[in-house]
Amino acid sequence: MNNPRSRVTTQLLQRRARELKRHLPAAAGGDDHAVHQARVATRRLREAVPVLTAGVKHSRGGKAARKIRQLTRALGAVRELDVTLHLLGDLTQSGAHARTALEEVRARVVAERDERRARMLKRLDSVNVSKLDRRLASVADALDRSEVEEWRGVLSGRLLRRAKHLSAAIDEAGQMYAAEWLHAVRIAAKKLRYGLELAADGGIPGAAPLLRPIKRAQDVLGRLHDLQVLQTHVAAVQAGAGAERPGMHEALESLARHIEDECRHLHGRYLMSAGALREACDVIRTRLVPDMQKPRGRRPLKMALAARATPAAAGARR
Repeated sequence: MNNPRSRVTTQLLQRRARELKRHLPAAAGGDDHAVHQARVATRRLREAVPVLTAGVKHSRGGKAARKIRQLTRALGAVRELDVTLHLLGDLTQSGAHARTALEEVRARVVAERDERRARMLKRLDSVNVSKLDRRLASVADALDRSEVEEWRGVLSGRLLRRAKHLSAAIDEAGQMYAAEWLHAVRIAAKKLRYGLELAADGGIPGAAPLLRPIKRAQDVLGRLHDLQVLQTHVAAVQAGAGAERPGMHEALESLARHIEDECRHLHGRYLMSAGALREACDVIRTRLVPDMQKPRGRRPLKMALAARATPAAAGARR
């Protein structure tokens, strides 16, 4: 029997399942944008399932989570190279760099992207999407029947751990321009964002505003990461035989300097946003999480799901 408490969790799950179902057919056909959106949808489901099914008997949440992980892996890392190709296209249109150098790098990226795409499509063929649909439907039924409401406590614990992790990553990165440390900040911010999205979509007061500084920092760090990926391909071409052609060494060196300069500029922008990012972590630890952990008694749940999509749906970085 449906009840107000479990209906919120059911709708949180179903909204994310619908998002995956909407993009998966085009992703299976190799559409670049759909691949990215479908992968994001699997990550949101992976965040939601263990939280929403906490304490729910016979939910089959674990089986559903395993199928979702399989699908996330199948979608692979094609998106990263699609972004690299877009960056090369922008550089070509700017006219500021030798086309021969850009085409040399592009040929390398296209070859690797095509290999990854072939592997992705093969893996997608092996994923039983119908079984995943059935398992998610089973989870939704269990949520709808359940009388327990433990998801807030479980989510608050996740948010606390992730806020601490992000704060530690920011501290470790400091003021230095170091790709590995900045990558750790980016990943920690992304994980915290998924948890906050679930909280905001579930009507947790104060969660939605905290997404803004995280999204801003994630956008900057994401762009920085994309350029660093491009750097690795430029460096690989510089080390190859093609770089020995007349004028190619100088053209590649100029391109590499331009990318490095933009990376440094983005690092400066990140440093400007780090204070707001740290403050968001502090608010999560000292205000949001304690509010979520307050006893709620037996009064009816009064959370209304937003009519629009999840708060991050309009964001560039996911």
